[in-house]
Amino acid sequence: MSDIRKRVGRKGTTYQVRYSTKSSKTGYAYKTFATRKEALAFREDSSARSTAAPLSSEIRTVSQGVQKWLDVCEREGRNGREPVTKYTLANYEYRAAIINDYAWSKELHELTKPDIIEFRSWLLKHHSRDVTNKVLTSFHSMVKELVGRAVLAYDMAEGVTVTASSRYDEAVVIPSERDIQNLLSAADRLANSSNKKTAKTWQRYRPMLYLAVDSGMRPQEYLVLASSSLKETGVEVDRALDGGGKEISVTKTRAGRRFINLSEDTLGMVRHYAENHAAQNDYDLVFPTSTGQWQSVRNWRNRGFASACEEAGLMIKVEEDGKTVERPKYKPYDLRHFYASMLIEQRVNLKRIQTLMGHRNIQTTLNVYGHLIERAEATQESRVSVLSCMQRESCGASVASAA
Repeated sequence: MSDIRKRVGRKGTTYQVRYSTKSSKTGYAYKTFATRKEALAFREDSSARSTAAPLSSEIRTVSQGVQKWLDVCEREGRNGREPVTKYTLANYEYRAAIINDYAWSKELHELTKPDIIEFRSWLLKHHSRDVTNKVLTSFHSMVKELVGRAVLAYDMAEGVTVTASSRYDEAVVIPSERDIQNLLSAADRLANSSNKKTAKTWQRYRPMLYLAVDSGMRPQEYLVLASSSLKETGVEVDRALDGGGKEISVTKTRAGRRFINLSEDTLGMVRHYAENHAAQNDYDLVFPTSTGQWQSVRNWRNRGFASACEEAGLMIKVEEDGKTVERPKYKPYDLRHFYASMLIEQRVNLKRIQTLMGHRNIQTTLNVYGHLIERAEATQESRVSVLSCMQRESCGASVASAA
């Protein structure tokens, strides 16, 4: 057992930790710290040391703990969630290999927070901050899983993190309404081209492009949209291409499953293609290839979307390997950002935007689109100063009364 006592003396306020020890005649020892935070951290580690004992005969090493966690992720799902997809499991196995590469000098139940901090230092020395963050997240997930199963007595990894760089650190690229109009007009022209091959290709790409703009779906979602998901007023999103585009799977999270209303024109265009032009396939695809397979994200981006950008004049010059080349101004994913920006402009509430975008938590929505929400709110606010809101006399009246 241990406790913390606040002491005030000549050196100011300090915090004294009394903890159990076998090396003292009284059974207790004392250690003083300048801050309560340091005292709390020491007490946690002291408690861990005094109670450290293997609670499981099967899981003694870090490697065994990591394998147990991987098995749970694959077969059961953590915390009542569904089992992870094959692609996610492959990512977890990659992180597990990094954890196992570290020279752990103690058994799992003997680890304390300083040990995890040393592990973090090793990660930062051998890997990027982004990888370090992901590995620590997985390690902490493993520890929490084992604590919940009474394999470990406490969470020694709590609070040991790094701040990783985020793909949301830079503002997302959002096409203007004019650019979107030009892009859709380009798709119309290509679908009606005198070149039969071009027209046939865009017979499929045109409804795809309209759907992307009108729904905000991710490319890996609309590329494998099922005909059975076309409803009376919109589409149900319930599946997506798994990582690498190797197979069709469920959406990455439950939040990804959602219903999105579409305009009559877009829905009619998509339904017409599915019923009259889509090749026979075994996957109920709306937009299959001529061989009945799903399209790859890369082919759509480099062949279809890039052609529409070129036709619409939405190209920019960039430097690559010392040469100036032209590239599309936007990427297919930017259409998703445009959709979100239109929701914000129409004052759709934040929770609804989160649902339509398929974000697992609202913090993601705020991270990506918070600046747009602030901008939209600012344009609607009347210019009112703080002082004008206060119930007080004007400066002129005050001066007059004083005279």
